[in-house]
Amino acid sequence: MSRARTARRIAAGAAYGGGGLGLVGVAAVGLVLAEVQFAKRTVGTGLGAPPRADGLYGSEFAGPAGSGPGPLRLGMMGDSTAAGLGVRRARQTPAALLASGLAAVAERPVELRNVALSGAMSDDLDRQAGLLLDGELPPPDVCVIMIGANDVTRRMPPTQSVRHLTSAVRRLRLAGTEVVVGTCPDLGTIEPVYQPLRWLARRVSRQLAAAQTIGVVALGARTVSMGDLLGPEFAANPREMFGPDSYHPSAEGYATAAMAVLPTLCAALALWPESDRLEVARHEDMLPVAKAASAAAGQAGTEVTPARGPWALLKHRRRRRVPAEDLGPEPLPDSLPGSQVAGT
Repeated sequence: MSRARTARRIAAGAAYGGGGLGLVGVAAVGLVLAEVQFAKRTVGTGLGAPPRADGLYGSEFAGPAGSGPGPLRLGMMGDSTAAGLGVRRARQTPAALLASGLAAVAERPVELRNVALSGAMSDDLDRQAGLLLDGELPPPDVCVIMIGANDVTRRMPPTQSVRHLTSAVRRLRLAGTEVVVGTCPDLGTIEPVYQPLRWLARRVSRQLAAAQTIGVVALGARTVSMGDLLGPEFAANPREMFGPDSYHPSAEGYATAAMAVLPTLCAALALWPESDRLEVARHEDMLPVAKAASAAAGQAGTEVTPARGPWALLKHRRRRRVPAEDLGPEPLPDSLPGSQVAGT
């Protein structure tokens, strides 16, 4: 059975109920997850809570008081990767990097609210969406969600995982928020996981990533494949790209991830040049959604965006480097609802 067919079956199960594990049998998945959990115990965490990065970025782009449209509102949801676990400074978190990059591209301040929770699975996304949508503040203009790894390691059925994700995305979309989802990362990159379990971990991760894409694109949102945490840099330089626990990304790793997500984030807000012409040299294509999702899961940094009917665009956008200089942040008051990042 092809990865596209398996992903389609998982996505259908999420929408209509039912569905199973797909290609990888229950025994094999159990072995993979046991190995991943052993790897996490082996490397240990020893990490404190991620630094809080909420605030205003790009304040130098603000005009006189009362003039202009005001700051863009960026929300961040997901797990420890979205929260930025493993770095020491707020400006090194992926949310801060994206806010700084978005401000530079839009030439407009960006107000960041990060409600991601370390250790979260997809069943926490509804709570996180409520923090962004149910308070007195207006909903975000755009929200980035990074989720999936804990769903795999803690054995959440993939249909249930996709169902929770699509429910949160639907809620955001109904509120008028554009959504970009960073799909499940490749757990085969964890160093203490060895072959053949590394191959199986990769397979399970990519199945979920493809199914996430099918569900998200159906709601008019976009996805970016996290894959092996975005690029061959991780395989070539694991000591530099992974953090001190050998499990979460380092500052360099998060910057690599942010560079891959930023073009799609900007495109979702119509800040990035869009062209109907696909760049064949960059292996861009228009494919049925399931095939596009499968292809993206196997190549990190690939964007899938909805097209016409059951078709989707497979894009490999040119990465724009996030600003090297820190643009902020100016912290939001603690009293604002949902303005703080939950700890581990």
